[in-house]
Amino acid sequence: MPDSPTTAPLEISCHDVKSKLDAGHKFLLLDCREADEYQLVCIREAKLLPMSELMQRVGELEATRDDEIVVHCHHGGRSLKVTKWLRQQGFSRVQSMAGGIDEWATEIDKSLVRY
Repeated sequence: MPDSPTTAPLEISCHDVKSKLDAGHKFLLLDCREADEYQLVCIREAKLLPMSELMQRVGELEATRDDEIVVHCHHGGRSLKVTKWLRQQGFSRVQSMAGGIDEWATEIDKSLVRY
């Protein structure tokens, strides 16, 4: 039985995110790093919404309020904060990708630049 929105773990592994992408699972992959980090290296499917702009731009996520959202950053710290904040705003199906893009680069796509 799938997790209910209120019991979904705060974090999801990069391997599970990759499996969702490969399966064509519909969800929003949200990159909460800053624009310069995104320009340096990014996961192709991710939408950039920097943590520093989130409070002003959260309305852009309204259409995905009831959808699954996976947030990632560099190592997982910022994305965990963003995940907790979004849950407080009523986005119950949001999770943080543990290890961030750095773990993605070592475990999933070794061609990505690490910084």
